Amino acid sequence: MEESKPKTPLRLRYRFARVSWRDLTIVALPIFLLVIGSFVVAARYLQPAPPTSIVMTAGTVGSAFRNNAEKYRKILARNDITLEILPSQGSVENLRLLSDPKVRVDVGFVQGGLPTELRSNDLVSLGSVFYEPLFVLYRGRVPVVRLSELAGRKLAVGVEGSGGHALALAVLKENGIEPGGPTSLLPLPGDDAVQAMLENRVDAVFLAGDSAHPDAIRRLMHAPGVRLFDFVQADGYVRRLRFLSRIDLPMGVFDLGGNLPERPITLIAPTVELVARPSLHPALSDLLIEAAQEVHSHGSLLQRAGEFPSPVEHDFPISDDAARYYKSGKSFAYRHVPFWVGSLVDRMVVLLVPMVVLLIPGARLIPALYRWRIRTRIYRRYGQLMALERESRRFHDPEQARALLERVDVIERAVIDLKLPASFADEAYVLRQHIDFVRARLSGAGLPVGQPK
Repeated sequence: MEESKPKTPLRLRYRFARVSWRDLTIVALPIFLLVIGSFVVAARYLQPAPPTSIVMTAGTVGSAFRNNAEKYRKILARNDITLEILPSQGSVENLRLLSDPKVRVDVGFVQGGLPTELRSNDLVSLGSVFYEPLFVLYRGRVPVVRLSELAGRKLAVGVEGSGGHALALAVLKENGIEPGGPTSLLPLPGDDAVQAMLENRVDAVFLAGDSAHPDAIRRLMHAPGVRLFDFVQADGYVRRLRFLSRIDLPMGVFDLGGNLPERPITLIAPTVELVARPSLHPALSDLLIEAAQEVHSHGSLLQRAGEFPSPVEHDFPISDDAARYYKSGKSFAYRHVPFWVGSLVDRMVVLLVPMVVLLIPGARLIPALYRWRIRTRIYRRYGQLMALERESRRFHDPEQARALLERVDVIERAVIDLKLPASFADEAYVLRQHIDFVRARLSGAGLPVGQPK
């Protein structure tokens, strides 16, 4: 048999590159799509930017509600927030406006103890901001101990629809006095009620809110025969009417020179709550509570310094945003940067979470997956080479060995044609050495073949 000539050595060049962009794309694309998907999901829960204006329902011009709203307006303007004030007749109308979805309003002052049928179930409180005590002044030679003793007399209970009127009726009802009975309940406004009392046209007046201003109380207490009712049953009222609080009025607080009152007096008082719709933006909730702290935290005749605003619940549940603020204050972003910058940072945190949770671990995983994918190409040729070597054990004929050697050449060409990053060149050359080792064994089986150079 004629001796075969050595085969032409394989002189093909490796196709090395710095990076296999195709493999890198295949590895990185799923992780990138996962991160993008998480951003899309997070964006659905992203709070919109806070609005630049807010509507507050307050009272009439000159009322305590309106004066406080004007103070809020100036404070919010520091952060470029415009506060629009919607006029109203007081707490009852404020609550109606807040409960009406057709009315554009976000927040308002509401006195506690209003009829439950006026309340909307989804309204929330940003906290109690001040007391509105109930003053009952009556004419009599002897002190009245219980309000039930006023049954059958003429009582001025405030204008219908006002918070003071609702409060007076609630307290009188607890004492068995209701409209339609023998007691005359006269719906007189504050100034008219004071004048009627001075002219002896009514036996008692119930004053609360704007009608209970200190000057009116002093005028009545200086009038002959007029006494300030002492709620000696205050604790009982507070237990039965949960929206009420007890207030201790010190001796001489209205007039130290005249010693009015001449002894400590106990009053009962609902608190005024800053009530909001649940749609109020969390950032604006923080600003409103911050404004409330600036306006209402100072002491007065009827409250201690720092007593308000307070997160104590009465008629409305404290909102989650308000509860968070009272517990931990402003968020980190709002403490150190201007409001609008803090708002942007606060919103971006929601989008940064997917980056931290997925992108950083994914970035660490990409190099490992990339190396695994490149090495898989090399390891695949090792598998073919090992299978061929196992197959050669069953053949001893030179023709069969020649066919196996041709398959070895095919494997080597495939290795040479691999597009590999330069960092994997050593592994490619090691594989070439192993291919030469198998070729040498097959050549020894009966077929002299020259080695590629």
